[in-house]
Amino acid sequence: MKISSVNLAISAVRRSQYPTDNKSEYLLIGRSNVGKSSFINSLINRKNFARTSSRPGKTQTINFYEVNEDFYLVDAPGYGYAAVSKTKRKKFGLMIEDYIIHRKQLKQVFLLIDFRHRPTNDDILMYNYLKYYKIPVTIVATKSDKIGITMQQKQRTAILNDLDLVVGDDFVLFSSVTKAGKEDILRKIEITK
Repeated sequence: MKISSVNLAISAVRRSQYPTDNKSEYLLIGRSNVGKSSFINSLINRKNFARTSSRPGKTQTINFYEVNEDFYLVDAPGYGYAAVSKTKRKKFGLMIEDYIIHRKQLKQVFLLIDFRHRPTNDDILMYNYLKYYKIPVTIVATKSDKIGITMQQKQRTAILNDLDLVVGDDFVLFSSVTKAGKEDILRKIEITK
């Protein structure tokens, strides 16, 4: 798939603000600082389109990036960041839950996990939550370039054991530096649109 156009169409905090054009949507979700903005920028071949930040918890809305006027990459606030107030965390949780439960246009979730670490309790809870609602998930192991080739299989096995992946769900090693996994993600979008 060739990316020819992208724009931030909508930043929403409630369902009434979501796009109404019924295009396919792909939710990107993960812990704060897992690399969602770098993931988006890699997919769309732009350097700083989605703003990266050294400060976790920066995304506070559900951002709909319209790609090729054909589908949306949907960036949700990161979870698990302690410096965000309990009230805000609860608000983010409810906002994401509402989106996941009610959004008919949602085709696939890309659950981003930092490949350098085992999944957190929040990662495991999120995966199980998505499975409860029978939503297709691709686990995207970000920052894969930071782990040596010899350790990659061991780390992959540990992550898959922790998550207990359901048949049909995928696991993709991804690096915004080397672009590893990018074509796998774009292919996944292409076949599910």
